[in-house]
Amino acid sequence: MNREVRDALKAGLPLFIGYAPAAAAFGILCKACGVSLLESFLFSAVVFAGASQFIALNLLVTGMGFGGIIVTTLLVNFRHFLMSTYLSTRIRNIARRYFFPIAFGITDEVFSVLSFKKGVLTKTFIFILQLSAYSAWVGGTLAGYILGGFLPGDLTKSMGVALYALLVAILLPEIKHSSRALVLALSSGLLNTILIHLDFLPRGWTIIACILIIATAGMLLSDDTKGEAL
Repeated sequence: MNREVRDALKAGLPLFIGYAPAAAAFGILCKACGVSLLESFLFSAVVFAGASQFIALNLLVTGMGFGGIIVTTLLVNFRHFLMSTYLSTRIRNIARRYFFPIAFGITDEVFSVLSFKKGVLTKTFIFILQLSAYSAWVGGTLAGYILGGFLPGDLTKSMGVALYALLVAILLPEIKHSSRALVLALSSGLLNTILIHLDFLPRGWTIIACILIIATAGMLLSDDTKGEAL
């Protein structure tokens, strides 16, 4: 085993350990929501989108149409365009035929590891790192689904809280460095509550409205925008 493979396995181990419990929670929740084992497997194997899968599952259960679910997950995952754009500048030494599988395997955590890695990124390092995350997510989903068949119904349904725990974990590091992030997060929750109470949007579309409005507000309140305005 050469050094490059060892480094990739070492970098991928924390991702595997971190992904497996969240994926298991998703599998348990799929079982509680009446999704089949095959559908749960394809959900993680084909979509492979972490928090977006929790959101899509929740919207699916609430009766939102496929169009709304697609738009919501697209907006939630729009950051992947930016991450992939940056990484494309780091993998110019890799043949273009590998770009699609690399793009598919990009997640927040994988991007973080790759963006901080010094030196040239090779396809071997990238694929081993992504495989660590992918295998944990898909395998964890299947394990969670099977485990869900042995757990009490109330406990399996409570797995929905895993979505909020995951989102809070993603948000906390930014809140520590920026009070603006906290204000925007609280504003988003308040706006969503108001829109649900007013009940004038189709089911599930309050999330889409909140994403667009709060993202626009965040852009307008950014330090860069202020600096340009001055």
